[in-house]
Amino acid sequence: MTKIEQIVNKLQLAPHPEGGFFKEVYRSKEVINKDSLNSDFSSERNYSTSIYFLLTSNSFSAFHRINQDEIWHFYKGSPIKLHIISQEGDYWNVIIGSNIENDELLQYTVLAKHWFAAEVIKNDNYSLVGCTVAPGFDFKDFELANRSKLISIFPQHENIITKLTRI
Repeated sequence: MTKIEQIVNKLQLAPHPEGGFFKEVYRSKEVINKDSLNSDFSSERNYSTSIYFLLTSNSFSAFHRINQDEIWHFYKGSPIKLHIISQEGDYWNVIIGSNIENDELLQYTVLAKHWFAAEVIKNDNYSLVGCTVAPGFDFKDFELANRSKLISIFPQHENIITKLTRI
């Protein structure tokens, strides 16, 4: 059994629609009622949720966005490159990893409604991270990017969008 298979089995991870594997490990019992949320939310949300997320160098996390801020936390494996496109079309990337002496970030927050994707930096490797979302995640808030649609909005980022989308 490979190291990746061991982690998937030990943490009981399942395939994620954007790529990689995940397992929800926390969902607050308390909820925010719909009237206290902005119009982006169709129903109540838990205060917060978190997942384990495992990505391998054989795949990538495709561009997607959610209605909430999402904090990425690095745990182990290869550093991960997170690609972000703001609503205004600004692009940047950050490296999430444990080598803080080399300017890797232990955690990073992607702001709500920003498009983002991720890839493992080292070949034949994996990245194990955690993602915390507040208000809590619901798949109703998840939008997987359509390549041609996203390129039509941000043609200046065609290369990275093409590389990190599937449809």
